[in-house]
Amino acid sequence: MISVWLIPGVILLVLVTATLKRVPAYEVFVEGSKEGIQIAISLLPFLLGMMVSIAIFQASGAMNAVLQMIEPVTGLFGFPKEVLPLALIRPISGTAALSMTTEIIRTFGPDSFIGQLASTMQGSTDTTLYIITVYFGAVGIKRMGDALKVGLLADLAGIIASVIIVTILFG
Repeated sequence: MISVWLIPGVILLVLVTATLKRVPAYEVFVEGSKEGIQIAISLLPFLLGMMVSIAIFQASGAMNAVLQMIEPVTGLFGFPKEVLPLALIRPISGTAALSMTTEIIRTFGPDSFIGQLASTMQGSTDTTLYIITVYFGAVGIKRMGDALKVGLLADLAGIIASVIIVTILFG
């Protein structure tokens, strides 16, 4: 029942605090909304570029080619081939990765090893390329090489940790 009142309570708290501090809450809200719209508009080219790049990557067959190249190597380490596409697409697109996770769970079940691994991987990694493209582009950062390396390394660590932990707990 608390969840029903949480958001109205926070709004009320903000309005009461603004009133006590004599801040014109409505005018400040409108000004913040204007800034939010400007930021959203400035992000559109970066979002569009990322979405087109992902679509081209998948439609061209490049993703399948990369998967076929790395599948023998991952098989040596006991990495399930069913979650390999998820591991590859997760740093690129959160929406595509969520769609893949949903399909994996639908196919193998939520309590299967593959389903649990996909869920853990989804929660242990991030959309590094998306984050770097959108947020670095929005603030005008041009040199992002080190951040990209660290972000992809963190994703790899999350993927490896997912496999190890799910294998220990549920394997």
